[in-house]
Amino acid sequence: MPKSKMSGKIQTVLGPIEPEKLGITHTHEHLLIDLACYFQVPDAASERVLINAPLTMDRLGNIYAKWNYNWDSMQLLDVATAIEQVSRFKYAGGSSIVDTTSIGIARDPLALQRISRATGLNIIMGASHYVPLSHPTDMDKRSEQSIADHIVRDVTVGVGETGVRSGLIGEIGNFWPMSANERKVLLASAHAAQETGAAILIHPGFHADSPPAILDVLIKAGLKPERIVMGHLDVFHDLKWFERLAATGCYMEWDTFGMEDTHRPSVVTETFQRSSDVQRMQKLEYLIERGYGNRLVIAHDVCFKFRYSHYGGKTYDHILTNIVPRMRKRGFTEKHINDILVENPKRVLTFV
Repeated sequence: MPKSKMSGKIQTVLGPIEPEKLGITHTHEHLLIDLACYFQVPDAASERVLINAPLTMDRLGNIYAKWNYNWDSMQLLDVATAIEQVSRFKYAGGSSIVDTTSIGIARDPLALQRISRATGLNIIMGASHYVPLSHPTDMDKRSEQSIADHIVRDVTVGVGETGVRSGLIGEIGNFWPMSANERKVLLASAHAAQETGAAILIHPGFHADSPPAILDVLIKAGLKPERIVMGHLDVFHDLKWFERLAATGCYMEWDTFGMEDTHRPSVVTETFQRSSDVQRMQKLEYLIERGYGNRLVIAHDVCFKFRYSHYGGKTYDHILTNIVPRMRKRGFTEKHINDILVENPKRVLTFV
């Protein structure tokens, strides 16, 4: 579909909708995903028992810290379970979900359509490439133009032969420091965003220098910062750093609400401090007080099986069921909440 025909619309897996139909939206979730790219064989014999073990309640204490040793914890593959879990968001008042599963981690366009039909939720599907661990084996040989062309086709024609079109470019995965292939994917994504009018969503490296460096690449490539969502800000804590990032004009996403475990290691080698839900709300308050309330979006990033309610996780309705009432008690106005959950997602997801 040409950019001129998508301008002013939001692209869901069932087709374009008017922005006013988006409603309450979580901008970073995964309904189906396979994170096998992170799998590691543990050195210790006693830990190898986790590799093929089913995820059970009695294993949760170890799985949080050793999730990348266990196949079962990293895979959300069952459509019926996805429907059951995400319906909790629907019943809580939710309307739309951005599924940021990108290339290399089992994006499933036709299954997303089935989930959308079964739940009545608007589902916006991602495009582009995830972290280098999930890149195709020939990524070194792929040109920036060929990557851009692939993304453009996903947005304007559809993924493969499915005819299901992406409505967002992301999540685009990065580690730190940025590799040549990561930079190439960013540039290709920026060009695809300009050609299609879709916005971009970023999974940055978990280092304070990563988000500014990514923004620099994208903006120098000609992409306007207001077409960029910077995800996973939950791992950063310097308030002045947040102000500098907000001043660029990008959207800022706190997307792991409900995940408060502090001993889970990072996905590469560095360590980081994960925010609590209280800290997430404090940072949102800080930025609202400084005039950036129109650039904030939130989500849960459900991507592990232990985030499901079956295993004691808070699943997809936690923000609406638990966080919004706490926001009101803390002094968030209805306008603040509506901006974060409705107006800001609507603005960034609408094609330009």
